[in-house]
Amino acid sequence: MSERITSRPPATPGTGHGRISTSTVRTIVESKRQRRTFWQQLTLIGPAFVAGAWQFGPGNLTTAVQAGSAFQYALIWVIVVSTILMIFLTDMSVRLGIKSPVSLIASIKEHLGRPVGVIAGIGVFLITLCFSVGNAVGSGLGLSMLIPGSSPIMWTILCTLAVAAVLFIRRIYNVVEKILIAIVALMACCFVVSAFIANPDWVAAGAGLLPTAPDGSWLLIVALVGTNFSINAAFYTSYGTKARGRTEADYRDITMVDTIPGIIAPGIMTSLVIIVAAAVLGATGQAAANIVGLAAIFEPLAGPVGGFIFALGFFGAAFSSMIPNAIAGGTMLSDALGRGPSADTITARLTSGFILAFGITITLIFQSSPVQLIVLAQALTVLVAPILAALIIIMANRRSLMGSMRNKWWQNAMGVIGLVAVLALSVRLVTSLVGAG
Repeated sequence: MSERITSRPPATPGTGHGRISTSTVRTIVESKRQRRTFWQQLTLIGPAFVAGAWQFGPGNLTTAVQAGSAFQYALIWVIVVSTILMIFLTDMSVRLGIKSPVSLIASIKEHLGRPVGVIAGIGVFLITLCFSVGNAVGSGLGLSMLIPGSSPIMWTILCTLAVAAVLFIRRIYNVVEKILIAIVALMACCFVVSAFIANPDWVAAGAGLLPTAPDGSWLLIVALVGTNFSINAAFYTSYGTKARGRTEADYRDITMVDTIPGIIAPGIMTSLVIIVAAAVLGATGQAAANIVGLAAIFEPLAGPVGGFIFALGFFGAAFSSMIPNAIAGGTMLSDALGRGPSADTITARLTSGFILAFGITITLIFQSSPVQLIVLAQALTVLVAPILAALIIIMANRRSLMGSMRNKWWQNAMGVIGLVAVLALSVRLVTSLVGAG
């Protein structure tokens, strides 16, 4: 009688079988992928910085100057709160970009119905139309400050043509992402230098981190939240994440090197503009209701170099916002109409061109009050923002879509706070318009 000998592989602890499960292998592989060097992590920078560049536009700067002019350092805390809310909504959008097998609007159509997805795309498109006005005005004003005596309208036209030329580049998103990261770095340097040249009271600026609401500041607080808590920019981040092919294994590193710093950067720059406005106006005893007035006061106080640096930062803010504004509006309207979720589609390029043409047309028609145009255009965007915020939160809670990356309770809590904030903003704007009528 012969003895039968069977060869069996050694058991793997915790499996109860002689082989490693597929899920275990996947976990090991993903953990190894997450071990990136510092330079490899830097390659993940992108989509959130694009959102931040879009958010940090001329309306943002003009409102910040008004805050520093009217209330000195007291409203810096508003920027901090807005930035925190923006991080949470952007994070939800990043996770949606990772988990959704298709674009965000396509996922909304699939889960909530086609009409809802179409409304979302059209809503973002309408916001970009409003932003296009402020960006066109701001870019012209910025260059006219850099080159005294030149025509803002001429520069507005040239900047619009420059952005239109960018639209013809193939694989446009990757190119734009690199351009905007460079511009954000330039702006950061400009506003940091400007803040130190202005020699502010840093103790008083620190006290501005404590929440206070001086008399007559409510409307300005609402405006600051509206300009710094940019739901449309957060919404578009999912598209950038999808375009870069990010995976769940990338999520932690993306959060640390892109989402958080990409959204904090414009928050810091906005706070620095408030600090500069407060320091400069406090030193001169003059008042300025807009960015042009501040630049005029800042130059004799800080010298030509200081004025030039500040103006350069302002131009960078306007121009860097103009680029993603046109591309995002074109991309998401194209997606809503079922023509594809890419900036490279014909529909997206034509729509982006229309957004640029709209901005320059309104600017040419209403030349007498350019700064008022910036503020009005920025304010109108809050009428659509609550819809986009609600959709991001709802989709980030879809268990069948998000799986393990579904919102946690504390993420939902911050999302609801943000939604309530933009709803209050919309109600305040409608009430103001009805009262004015």
